[in-house]
Amino acid sequence: MARRPSVRAPSSLTATATRVRSAEAGWRRRLGPWSNAGVFVRVWEYEVPGDRVAAFTTAYAADGVWGELFGRAAGFVGTELYRDAVRADRFLTIDRWRNEQDWQSFLQAFGAAYESLDAQLEGLAVAERSLFEGSS
Repeated sequence: MARRPSVRAPSSLTATATRVRSAEAGWRRRLGPWSNAGVFVRVWEYEVPGDRVAAFTTAYAADGVWGELFGRAAGFVGTELYRDAVRADRFLTIDRWRNEQDWQSFLQAFGAAYESLDAQLEGLAVAERSLFEGSS
């Protein structure tokens, strides 16, 4: 897939889903709803044609198939989907894990399911790229 060379600042984004699915609700409440203290995050950017937006948002929303799969693992905090306010074909996802080890454990335990789902959803986006993986 072709990659876009430049990225607009995240401030141009609006939330399409305000719900954050939480597998660790008690842990989340202690830190507050938007605390990132010690959290491992993965941020992805997607370019989605208009005729695929509904299917994409269904799959990538907090309660979509990705959130359901991630939610099967210990340490998953939540996922968010954002749509660009200026470019309607641009989306960001932010996946949060308690720490990087929980993310790696998820991959070990659910790697085959992750790869299978990724293959099933191939083609919803015409471009995708990882923007960030790291901790606060």
